[in-house]
Amino acid sequence: MSPLLTAQLPAINTELAEYSELFTLIAALIYTLAFILFTVDAARSSSTIRRVEAELKAEAEAEQAALAGTDIGSSAGTSHAIPPALGTPGAAHEAELVDDDMGYVGDRRPVANVAVALTIMATAAHAFAVVTRGAAASRWPLGNMYEFLVGAALVVSTVYLVTLLRRDLRFLGVFVLGLVVVMMVAATIGFPTAVGHVQPALQSPWLAIHVSLASLSIGLFVLTFAMNLLQLVQARREKVMAGGATGWSDRILSQWQFMRLVPNAFSLESWAYRINAVAFVFWTLGPMITGAIWAQQSWGRYWGWDPKEVWTFVIWVVYAGYLHARATRGWTGNRAAWLSIIGFVCIIINYAVVNVYFPGLHSYAGLPE
Repeated sequence: MSPLLTAQLPAINTELAEYSELFTLIAALIYTLAFILFTVDAARSSSTIRRVEAELKAEAEAEQAALAGTDIGSSAGTSHAIPPALGTPGAAHEAELVDDDMGYVGDRRPVANVAVALTIMATAAHAFAVVTRGAAASRWPLGNMYEFLVGAALVVSTVYLVTLLRRDLRFLGVFVLGLVVVMMVAATIGFPTAVGHVQPALQSPWLAIHVSLASLSIGLFVLTFAMNLLQLVQARREKVMAGGATGWSDRILSQWQFMRLVPNAFSLESWAYRINAVAFVFWTLGPMITGAIWAQQSWGRYWGWDPKEVWTFVIWVVYAGYLHARATRGWTGNRAAWLSIIGFVCIIINYAVVNVYFPGLHSYAGLPE
């Protein structure tokens, strides 16, 4: 950056920069605690299921007693049978322990609820850290790999919390928070970058539009990635529970109680498809369309064979192929899940490998801006 251009830029606010680093660390620690609690909730799912089944059984008995015109105590001598779905230990899904439309069914799960509360606290601290970093440099805080990872992690946690308002995605907490923690650690350890000004090529209003849309789409792709992984596990478990166990791993899977709190494979795949469709729109508008416009303004061409541009297009093609195959060719179930997972792997390659090891016009990852 030339001395003349540097002189025209506002000075870095070091106090705000220190606050940003402090609250980034605080957010990472709280995210870690939330991840641990989500893991504990998954580990103690057996007791959760027993409690919820008991509550459902008591509710069924109360309803039967009310229908018979008696209370629960006086119905002991009557023959009002409990529905099979509630009376059989292996029928958690039929007993509505989990809503296949991912709606809330009323079970308390206090550990998971505390984890959600911690996630809200962490997201608030995280947002403060990102805002103060931008204010410290008087620019949009997405100018290098450190800022992109921290910003994308904020989008992931925010999208997860917003979705929780309408859908019970507590079963995804351990996976989503795990990815958020990995992103925060990768930013801090792999790409530590002090607050500073960016290259002239990044001093454009398109930075806010282009990178923000990319972050939003990646936040949604993270959710679908977790859903597709669980879909593969749930599909195998459903096959095992139907009598298709073939080995010791299948027997272990059939006893994994946490999966009884997860919607069935078909529901997971259906919701992943819907969210992927929305994320694909943001990816098309962000990295593809606004990226091409910005490239024309910065470098005088809409498209070049820069490694980052190529991999951005590869990701677009993979997800476009997934949506097309799912909608018109009947690719459902595990085949659709694997294609979606391949798309997310391409995203990881794009940002963790191409950004770092492939020189090009988009090589902003390690700049000490």
